[in-house]
Parts: sequence; structure tokens; C-alpha cells
Amino acid sequence: MNDLVVVNPGGRDIIYQSLGNELTAIEPPLWTRLISGYLIDRQVPVNILDTEAEGLGAKNSALRIKELSPLLVVVVAFGHQPSASTQVMTGASELIDELKQLDPNIKTLLVGGHVSALPQDTLEKTRVDFVCQGEGTITSFQLWRALTENLPLDEVKGLVYKDDKGVFVYGPKAEISDDLDKDLHGEVWHLLPMNKYRAHNWQCFGELESRQPYASIYTTLGCPYKCVFCCINAPFDTNKYRTRSPRAVVNEIKHLYEIYGVKTFKIIDEMFVLKKNHYIPICEMLAELPFASELNIWAYARVDTVKENTLPLLRKAGIRWLALGIESGSEVVRDGAKKSFSQDDIRTIVKQIQDADINVMGNFIFGLPDDDMKAMQQTLDLAIELRCEFINFYSAMAYPGSKLYVDANSLGWELPKTWSGYSQHSYDCQPLPTNHVSAADVLAFRDKAFHRYFENVEYLNFVEKKFGFSTRQHIEEMAQTRLRRKIVERETNKIGVQYL
Repeated sequence: MNDLVVVNPGGRDIIYQSLGNELTAIEPPLWTRLISGYLIDRQVPVNILDTEAEGLGAKNSALRIKELSPLLVVVVAFGHQPSASTQVMTGASELIDELKQLDPNIKTLLVGGHVSALPQDTLEKTRVDFVCQGEGTITSFQLWRALTENLPLDEVKGLVYKDDKGVFVYGPKAEISDDLDKDLHGEVWHLLPMNKYRAHNWQCFGELESRQPYASIYTTLGCPYKCVFCCINAPFDTNKYRTRSPRAVVNEIKHLYEIYGVKTFKIIDEMFVLKKNHYIPICEMLAELPFASELNIWAYARVDTVKENTLPLLRKAGIRWLALGIESGSEVVRDGAKKSFSQDDIRTIVKQIQDADINVMGNFIFGLPDDDMKAMQQTLDLAIELRCEFINFYSAMAYPGSKLYVDANSLGWELPKTWSGYSQHSYDCQPLPTNHVSAADVLAFRDKAFHRYFENVEYLNFVEKKFGFSTRQHIEEMAQTRLRRKIVERETNKIGVQYL
């Protein structure tokens, strides 16, 4: 058969430990959708298997794929945010291993941010036949044609593989699509298990039963900024920022509401609130929808891109959460990470957003290169002071494709030995050391800071007043979960006794 199967791999138990059971989101896989839509438009017979949403595991996933007898399997290891691509490699590799044991002749292509950043390393460490440098759309289509029509493999754009002599072969560079509405529409919702997706717990504070149905969409690709810890542009090899038309975005939300009853959405864009000539028309059209008041949308913004006079429109459009990359409570550390805004800017913007009846998800990072124990404590103190409705505490990670990864290699810093070591919540998580603090101390501080924040009585009182007692109980139950950490268990030194 000439069918092609596009697969979203699983591995949630390794990536999130017990958090993946109930607390985290299960999102429709963006690049699985985009690649599939691109292929279907070109008359490729496509099946989609979202093994994460269906909870199949590698062995059962391989059995399902084998039953379809595909000519080519495209395994999409992008993750649901740029930094998640490497951690997804664990599930992707296990799936390919199981598939090759069942049928060594099924051809496999691996696509993703990690893959694009480290194509040769990926070929060496997996049993995959081909990898892709780039988005994956053009490469998937041209590889399928080459296998179907017996065309030369070395002419497939973006394709990397080892020939019979073990030599790495690189195809021509694959260009990225500029017409997102035409090429990357991702209109394949009917092929996905829509009843399986759910929102993050925090997005539905006050209405936890509304986590399903749920969908995530995108309005832009790429990011014009160059934060040292971010790997978003690894698959694109450029800082280009591309946009969908506002009408296409609103039509997609309308379709998902009318066909699947979706009211809870995530806008995946790394930076939705950036260019006013893009996000303002989207919000204006959303605000005019008859069901706008029912929508619960969250999106990303930067402290320096949020404008007070636009916030009422965002709220009217159904945006109830804005996620801000605050990163650090130390201006010195923020400047080193290319986030040059002041402490007062942060306080002002958070208050303006909350005054507009929009909740704030604050994102903070411990362990950036200039961090010491005092600076990390400043970050925690700022988070507690700001009292965002929810926070994410991350430890700095040198993700393949980021400048931090390049710097870490050049400086000889120890990097994770496993793909899951790049997961923020895994047992073998291995963040970077800083110029002053060890990796184990950074991770231990991060985990203790998480519980310090969510067990803070003032925060719990604030949440109860805003979202109700049941939400407070939910957070208290969430905070009871303690993650095991290999490098922290291995260390005997006690950290941060004078802090937290």
C-alpha cells in the first residue's frame, strides 16, 4: 500500500511522572496536523495516530501502525512547545524501535525541533531511516513521492540519511512555507480523537469541569526575538515571524465551537500579543462572535509587548489568561538572557492585566547563567509579590537548537545524557549549572520554590476569593505531589537553607 501514517508519539509517564495523569494538558498535536493537511492537499493517502492522546504506549502504537501497512511513517517529535521537542524523542525512539521489530521494512521519517538541530546525532541514536532538517511538510511529501515513484532520495529537500556505506547524505535545503493559510492550515480535526483532549488544570480554575472539550490553535509561526534559552527557530533556521490571516484564525475557532463544542482554547504562538496589526483584527472579529462571552482562551505575551489600551479588547475576545515570560527577579540575570525590562515594568503590566479581568500565568526560570542563590531567591520573591493567578517555575535547560546549548558545549558543561533529561518534570531532569550554582542545587531550589509558592497562605486566600474554595482545595491537593529527582537524590549537600 502507498498509505502514509503521521504519528504523534507518547511517553507522558517518563516526561511528567505522575503529573501527566490529571494535571497537565493533552493537546491536539500542531505539527502532526500541519504536516497531515499539507499531504492531504497533495492527494497523499494519510492516516493520523495520536498515540499520546489515546494512551497507547509504544508497543500498541506499533501494532496499530503495522495493521495499516503504510509505505512511510512520519513520526512528529515537535512537542506542544518548542522546548518540549527533545523530551518527546524518548517516546518517538521507543515507537520506532517497536515498529522496526514488527516490520524492519516499514520506512520511517523523524521530524521535529530536536531532529532539525541534531540530525546526525538523531540518526546515530535511533533506528529511524530518515530525519528531516526543517518543518517537515515538503520533506514528508517529497520522500513519499520518492518511495512511491522510485525517485532519487538525495534530491528530497530537507532529508538527511546514511547511505549504504554509512556516509551522511544531506538533501537540498527545504524552504519554509510563506502562505500559512494555503500550506499550513492544519484542517484535519476530523482525523483526530477530539474527545481525548483536555486543557491544563489552571486554565479552568473556577470551572474545572470545562477542561474538555479543548483545542489548541496557532496564528503565527516563529519568533523575532533571540532569547538565549529558546530553541523555537531550530526547525526554521531563521528568525522569520509568519502570520495566518485573522479571518482564517477566527473561522477555525468558529468551526471548533460549532462542530465539537470547544470553548476552551490555547493559542500556541510563542508570541501572540506582539504585532498589533495581527492580533487586534483577530480579537475584534472574535469579540463580534455571538459566543464570545463563552470563550476561555490563553495566549503568550511579553512584558514589553502588552499595551494597556488593548487589554479590554483582548478580554472581550475571550482571552482570559495571558502567559508572561518574566524569567528572573534579577535585572542583571534578565539582561543576560536578553530580557531587558525593569522590575517596575513587570509590576505595572501584571497589575494592568489583572485589572482588565485577565488572569496572569507568570513564567520564571531558575539557573540562568548569571544566577546565584541570591538571584534565584529574588526571582522567587518577585513571583510571590506579583501574585499571578498561576506560575510556571522552570530550571534553565540548554535545549538543542538554543544559544545556551552552543555555549554549554563550548564551555564543557555537563548536559543530560538522556532525552527525557531535558524534561522539566522528569526523574532524570538535568538543568544547567550556572556560573555560581550546581545543576543539582538549581533543580532543588526550583522544586522547593514551587511548593513555597503554592503552599503560601496569602496566595491560597487570593485564589479562593477569586475562583472559589474548590479551586483552593484543588491547588492544595496538587501541591502535595513531590517529584523525585535523580541528581538531587545523588547529592548529599543541603542547599538554600538560608533561603525559601
